[in-house]
Amino acid sequence: MGVNTASSEGPVAAPPDVVYRYLSDMGNHHPHFLPPAFSDFHVVSGGIGEGTVVAFQFSGGGRSREFRQTLTEPEPGRPMVETDANSSSVTTFVVDPIDGGESSKVTISTQWNGARGIGGFFERMLAPRVMRGIYLDQIRRLDEYARSQPWPIRAPTASAPYRSRE
Repeated sequence: MGVNTASSEGPVAAPPDVVYRYLSDMGNHHPHFLPPAFSDFHVVSGGIGEGTVVAFQFSGGGRSREFRQTLTEPEPGRPMVETDANSSSVTTFVVDPIDGGESSKVTISTQWNGARGIGGFFERMLAPRVMRGIYLDQIRRLDEYARSQPWPIRAPTASAPYRSRE
């Protein structure tokens, strides 16, 4: 039994603080850019950031399973980690600034302990490829969602006035 990893990254046309807010707000934003592989997504407790618990059904590669994940923020504003209560699966979202901070690079990666035997062989060969495609779709959907939302989603200050995308 080895550790399997699936990872994808891509650009999102919004500043890192905005993108991170979309990712960490599990009740108001996150469900709007989930691909069809995720169904029955709901917040069990919390809703935004550290300590939030979500549950959902994930279908990919002809298989479906339930997840119940707890969100942690080891470095608030940059990485966000979802740990599944029912398996060894750990998914990390990392938001990095690009284009001088006007846009973001989002990386989604998951690690889990693989199965043994022939099933584990096929899992190592197929599951990461399927998940990479789903994560690329999620990042594309996040980019579309960010482009459709008004900025900022935080209150303006004298040092950070409202910004326009036009």
